Amino acid sequence: MVSTGPTTEPTRRPEERWAPAADFPYLAQTAARVRDAVQSVIEGKADVVRVALTVLLAEGHLLIEDVPGVGKTMLAKALARSIDCTVRRVQFTPDLLPSDVTGVSVYNQETHDFEFRPGGIFANIVVGDEINRASPKTQSALLECMEERQVTVDGTTYPLEAPFMVIATQNPIEMEGTYPLPEAQRDRFMARVSMGYPSAQAELEMLDSHGASSPLDDLEPVTDSREVAKLVDIVQGVYVAPAVKEYAIALVTATRHSPDLRLGASPRATLHLIRAARAAAALDDREYVLPDDLQALAIPVLAHRLLPAAEAQIARRTAEQVVADLVRTVPVPDPQRRNR
Repeated sequence: MVSTGPTTEPTRRPEERWAPAADFPYLAQTAARVRDAVQSVIEGKADVVRVALTVLLAEGHLLIEDVPGVGKTMLAKALARSIDCTVRRVQFTPDLLPSDVTGVSVYNQETHDFEFRPGGIFANIVVGDEINRASPKTQSALLECMEERQVTVDGTTYPLEAPFMVIATQNPIEMEGTYPLPEAQRDRFMARVSMGYPSAQAELEMLDSHGASSPLDDLEPVTDSREVAKLVDIVQGVYVAPAVKEYAIALVTATRHSPDLRLGASPRATLHLIRAARAAAALDDREYVLPDDLQALAIPVLAHRLLPAAEAQIARRTAEQVVADLVRTVPVPDPQRRNR
């Protein structure tokens, strides 16, 4: 079910924070530069690039899942390089230790004291390559980092610099040498996308652009961390009407009651859905969220958190199909009521 736009501009309430209307064209233009830079490397995946930008502006984390060789790491690196900020890549392997991710306290012979040496997580954008090839113990090292944006080592807490985003890639769990991500970890990723195979035309263009050298080598930053922080602040001022919030709750609640699922979405999923919808609205140069934004983001934001029931697995119904059915059946709020 597709909704229509509001008949009037939403009513501004004094107690709610709104970003100035003049900020949204600035955000859309800056985001367009980042999008064009990433798409100069990743051909034919405009929808995936948009979700990645949405997650960045919503202060979330992105999980990219697909088979090897379709450009998962290339997308993560292209987004990271398009922003002039600190970037680190962590290659997750079975022998990777939690301290390699978070850091470790090392005894200094000269000062006769322990000093902290930061791990790979200390960067604005962290590219976690093949995250599900590390042991569950090492995967759990990311839990505090992703949720609280801080690291605690030997009783001392170290804050992570904003903006902070984890872009993780993983191969399907059926592949050899992989460990399924724990539910708690998957729930901390705001969205999951799959690259999919490119179209014939996009693959032909890839042969031309990537044949002699990688376009990633020539990619120059088009913005920096300070500007991204400003964009994040603008996104937080996007208005969400009470009726739209209720619609988000209705979508998430439907996953908890669906007979096709044995694990529905968490309250964190509701929060992530609203945050992502704010960013999506801002990317469209809009000051308020529509139900359409929630519908467009329902699958990337909700599906990876859900566990299909045994009957659904036997019928080969995926979590994505269940969410798509729920989007079609959950009533959309009345256009007149969204503004109140």
